[in-house]
Amino acid sequence: MSPIRRVRVFISPRSGIARMVGSIQQELEKCWDVPGVDLTYQVSRDAEDGRIKARRAVEDGVDTVLVVGGDGIVNTIGSELVGSSVALGVIPAGSGNGLARHFGIPLTPKKAVQALATASRQRIDVGTANGRPFFVTCSMAWDAALLRTFEQFPVRGILPYVFSAAYEFLGYVPQPIHVTLDGKEELSFADPLVFTLANLTQYGGGARIAPQACPDDGCLELVVVLRQDAPWVFANLAKLFDGTLDELPQVITRRFQRLEVRRDAPAPIQVDGEVIHAPATVSVEVLAGSLNILAPEVVE
Repeated sequence: MSPIRRVRVFISPRSGIARMVGSIQQELEKCWDVPGVDLTYQVSRDAEDGRIKARRAVEDGVDTVLVVGGDGIVNTIGSELVGSSVALGVIPAGSGNGLARHFGIPLTPKKAVQALATASRQRIDVGTANGRPFFVTCSMAWDAALLRTFEQFPVRGILPYVFSAAYEFLGYVPQPIHVTLDGKEELSFADPLVFTLANLTQYGGGARIAPQACPDDGCLELVVVLRQDAPWVFANLAKLFDGTLDELPQVITRRFQRLEVRRDAPAPIQVDGEVIHAPATVSVEVLAGSLNILAPEVVE
């Protein structure tokens, strides 16, 4: 593993961690500001500002980027590191923290700083939806629509997420989705309630939507639940959290490298927790081993 020489820390003022910045910085200086390492800080004021500063970090020869925040800012900054040798480390401070949970990064920022200081570099796959990278999941049905309501809550956490899911479920009208997997298999879903493409196991918050997803196998996972099967799946909701959701016969899964999604009309999709507008046709593919991340050793 190449020695760490130049580290840049990105902090989002919107991530709700203002009161913790001082203690996080103190821990960073204790664990990371050691002889031979150049440690600097940047504030990501919005998505575009973050992208510009992340590109500048790569141009400046930074070898490690640490992001303090949730999956949204991790995606924003990390997308600019795809295809480079720069390693991404996540200090979780969001509501879902899907990437951190998958790799066993402590959810307490100070403990995450400590764990990342001795972590190893690991190459992982990256998914793209019409060229937009995602590291965790991309969703295109009710599982995307509920985030529109969730984003309006002034607080984060599981309870607002559950309320958002219930609210959107009552009024959500599925539209048919037709897919082509790897240019060969054709599938059609008349009323998909859940339509998720996963690179990692987590939705976030401990919900494992794709238990078999592997970050470095060169494939993505498709997970589909039809509306008529939703009551059965909801009755077994514990399986979403214990990693056995795919054991339910009502949960449709496929592994793929390329997938084309065709819908009747444009509709929002969620990409790593961010809702974006998307056209009726969405092309999804995996970029194998295209991102370096810091993955701490998980002690069983």
